[in-house]
Amino acid sequence: MAEFERKIPDGDSRERQVCRDCGHIDYQNPKIVAGAVVAHEGRVLLCRRAIEPRRGYWTLPSGYMELGETVAEGAAREVMEEAEAEIVMEGLLAVYSIARIGQVQLIYRARFADGDTPRYGAGPESEEVGLFAWDDIPWDTIAFPTVKWALDAWRANPDGPIGAPAGNPPHDPRGGIRPQLPA
Repeated sequence: MAEFERKIPDGDSRERQVCRDCGHIDYQNPKIVAGAVVAHEGRVLLCRRAIEPRRGYWTLPSGYMELGETVAEGAAREVMEEAEAEIVMEGLLAVYSIARIGQVQLIYRARFADGDTPRYGAGPESEEVGLFAWDDIPWDTIAFPTVKWALDAWRANPDGPIGAPAGNPPHDPRGGIRPQLPA
């Protein structure tokens, strides 16, 4: 079994895990999360998580990208997996950097592909899914701060042309604040 040591590789400026035998550098890079705020007639699609972390809490359909897919394809796949819905992307809504957990989240604004009668259901990672008007969103059981941030970004511009994507809020520019979420 290979043994790794922490050192600064030649030509680099950061300490990394390097194999003592072959010199392979084990780069640790952020994970990319892709998701969407899917809206229909002023309501947004939310999923109650059936998996940890934050099982039983509400989130946007989103998850880690897979190799070989674009960010938009990853977001569409996650919506299909978690909410059994086909969507049409309207544009990139937000980009969030969550340094404390090594994530970059890209959230799209989207609509249902089937128009007037959206079809959706709970996929294997969701206990239930639903469309929520703004005042009916279960704010006390939102799973992650970025879900609220993305919903706020959507509410600020639910129908107009998408401009520059929203970013981290000014009070948390690096996504480093540990949120006090409901138990």
